[in-house]
Amino acid sequence: MRAKRNKLPKFEIGHVWLVGAGPGDPGLLTLHAVNALEQADVIVYDALVNEECLSFAGPSAVLEYAGKRGGKPSPQQRDISLRLVELARAGKRVLRLKGGDPFVFGRGGEEALTLVEHDVPFRIVPGITAGIGGLAYAGIPVTHRETNQSVTFLTGHDATGLVPDSMDWKSIAQGSAVIVMYMAMKHIGLIASRLMEAGRPFDEPVAFVCNATTAHQQVLETTLEKAESDVEAADLRPPAIVVVGQVVRLRGALDWLGALEGRVLTNDPLGTRRAKDAG
Repeated sequence: MRAKRNKLPKFEIGHVWLVGAGPGDPGLLTLHAVNALEQADVIVYDALVNEECLSFAGPSAVLEYAGKRGGKPSPQQRDISLRLVELARAGKRVLRLKGGDPFVFGRGGEEALTLVEHDVPFRIVPGITAGIGGLAYAGIPVTHRETNQSVTFLTGHDATGLVPDSMDWKSIAQGSAVIVMYMAMKHIGLIASRLMEAGRPFDEPVAFVCNATTAHQQVLETTLEKAESDVEAADLRPPAIVVVGQVVRLRGALDWLGALEGRVLTNDPLGTRRAKDAG
């Protein structure tokens, strides 16, 4: 194994690596991510990075927190990007560690463009995004042949913190059987209303997965109509992934974490196996 690890790329001084840390569970870090953590001189990490992932850092690595959370004092994105440039020009091996995947609602593209602007060499290390990995830990697949042939990923707010006005909710509602939403919990009432107004059934299954893949993971199953009130009643807090669609029903069969704690799973959550047998 050590020989294979030696074939991983060398982190050169003056370079910046934009690395996805995955949705939370340190076991979901890629080999490239661990390799970067072990070699980095400075690690600039986000609020959504599980700090257990930082345990892979080298003993001399400097850790810099650069988290951005909605509604809380946060560094400006431009300042974070320029800090990466400053550190690289100081001859550091700079690791920008981001929750999930850098290019999935992670501002990785903005930071990379700044590096290009200032002629700083960089590498992109993809990570497992919460919209896939987080749902998998909840026992919810984003695609299933019996439910959907498409999936849409969207963000619940734009740079202003509001629900994006540019969203074509009618097209989204009618064009994709499964909708996966990041940063949507705060505005779920408005989002659910827009989806129902655009034709989604009021009783369509919805799931919220909070603190996905960590020991603090919570999952709430509800419907579009009851989503806002049920979230408030459950007193859930972000970060959360929200999924809308019939794939939520598959959790009755695929909740593998629940099964480890004694949940009895069904092999026919959609009721299609019995129908086929009867036919």
